[in-house]
Amino acid sequence: MLNDIKNDAQTRMGKSIDSLRHSLTRLRTGRASTALVDGIKVPYYGSDMPLNQVATVALGDSRSIIITPFEKTLVAPIEKAIMASDIGITPNTAGTTIRLNMPPLTEERRRELAKHVAHEGEEAKIAIRNVRRDAMQQVKDLLKEKLITEDDERKAEDEIQKLTDRFVKDVDAVVKTKEEELMAL
Repeated sequence: MLNDIKNDAQTRMGKSIDSLRHSLTRLRTGRASTALVDGIKVPYYGSDMPLNQVATVALGDSRSIIITPFEKTLVAPIEKAIMASDIGITPNTAGTTIRLNMPPLTEERRRELAKHVAHEGEEAKIAIRNVRRDAMQQVKDLLKEKLITEDDERKAEDEIQKLTDRFVKDVDAVVKTKEEELMAL
């Protein structure tokens, strides 16, 4: 029972870290990344398809993304989808190739993005603490039902707290890495 509670808490805390990493990959830094366009949907024969399913997405160099549609007719819809997205980059088209050039970030924008990264980190920590609270409550419920002893309860709570501390450190490391990436010129 206690192992199930700890394993569930560990899994849920791991998902919080994964969610944080995923949300931070979409954040535009000065460097090009294909993850920047992952969320873009393109209208294709009446349904919205992910960009990477209707075109080849590749890095041209450290500051540009090259998108090559599988069909010529998709160039205009892909441009529209990029313009409508929130990435804030204007596409340049040459024939059937679309190029996204990453402008260098201003110091002010870097600081804004660093604050956003810190905020995302705090949200992840809150999610992890909520998982801890749920796990602790499950342990207390087992004690009330007299399914475990008080010693088992204390031991389980210590282990859950250690798990929480470890995942909070992981969040700090992810946030620090992303902030360093943002502040690098």
